[in-house]
Amino acid sequence: MVVQPKVRGFICTTSHPEGCRANVERQIAYVKAQPKTEGAKKVLVIGASAGYGLASRISCAYSSGAATLGVIFDKPATGNRTATSGWYHTAAFEEFAHRDGLYAKTINGDAFSQAVKQQVIETIRRDLGKVDLVVYSLAAPRRTTDDGKTYSSVLKTTGQSYTNKTIDLRSNQVAEVTIDPATEQELADTVKVMGGEDWKDWISALKQADVLADQAVTVAYSYIGPELTHPMYLNGSIGQAKRHLHATAKEITQEFPGVTGYISVNKALVTQSSAAIPIVPLYISILYRVMKEHQCHEGCIQQMYRLFHDKLSGDTPQVDEEGLIRMDDWEMREDIQQEVSVLWKEISTENVEQVADIKGYWEDFYQIFGFSVPGVDYEQDVNVDVSIPSLAE
Repeated sequence: MVVQPKVRGFICTTSHPEGCRANVERQIAYVKAQPKTEGAKKVLVIGASAGYGLASRISCAYSSGAATLGVIFDKPATGNRTATSGWYHTAAFEEFAHRDGLYAKTINGDAFSQAVKQQVIETIRRDLGKVDLVVYSLAAPRRTTDDGKTYSSVLKTTGQSYTNKTIDLRSNQVAEVTIDPATEQELADTVKVMGGEDWKDWISALKQADVLADQAVTVAYSYIGPELTHPMYLNGSIGQAKRHLHATAKEITQEFPGVTGYISVNKALVTQSSAAIPIVPLYISILYRVMKEHQCHEGCIQQMYRLFHDKLSGDTPQVDEEGLIRMDDWEMREDIQQEVSVLWKEISTENVEQVADIKGYWEDFYQIFGFSVPGVDYEQDVNVDVSIPSLAE
């Protein structure tokens, strides 16, 4: 079938298998062209099918030659429906990794569940013995616990409403938006979904099963951002969850001997998650323009390669005074943020395409789903029924 993008809200309901494959191939080529990394050799990536998780898996595999076990929650193609982009990304990654002599297996299921944790433990025992790096890169909107209760996260402020500019990316209309504060229950549920509880559960299960190597490292991903996004992000419901995540890194280090937990504070990028947050897409589109002009813009793969090669390799990872790895160091440069602040005040519907990198935002958005990838002919029929090699065994 010929597959075209169908956008609904902040997601694309179709994905392109060849575009996703080309996307993975481009990321692998980038890492192959960089200096090798003395890093982890057996890596578990929880949330491995897109964004920072996928880029982490590619970076570890192709920079330090790591065997990688990925956990995803994706759907194969059925009838006229394409698979999710994460399914196609994973299939492509395994294809290339196996071709290049790298161990790569994937478990598809709910990472919050005990059943998936047990399946991962059994796979590590059988195939790898122990892992020396655990990447926690889940970005789920809801979580069902083993007692059957489902918790949902919200994108709200705390304390009081907040009004600022946002953009309707379908029409390029810049307008004000007001975000209402979350209730106490909504805050608690958001922390339950997006905080550190499940990360700690994973490390506890892996430690008890004795499948973590001595001096194992685990890293989870976060974001802080500039002051203008703080009411919506850092001080909002998501920020509450991220603070819990940050505290969990310290708890992991203290409570599990031989395991060190880190938080990597990453740069703002177009992801399925960030596209859903009011105000943030407009900020990102301005940030893209400024960072590209200063030639310091990075995508997911550049960020994750730099994380594992520059910040996490060696005996002493580079952290700030709070113990955080700051991959947002270039985004938060004073000159970058000053320019963004000036443009934020100037931007309107009339000048949005001159002030912000709307084209770059959309390119990144579509590429999440395998569209707008250079070199792919989107008028050609493609086979949407693609299998993930390790799931077919």
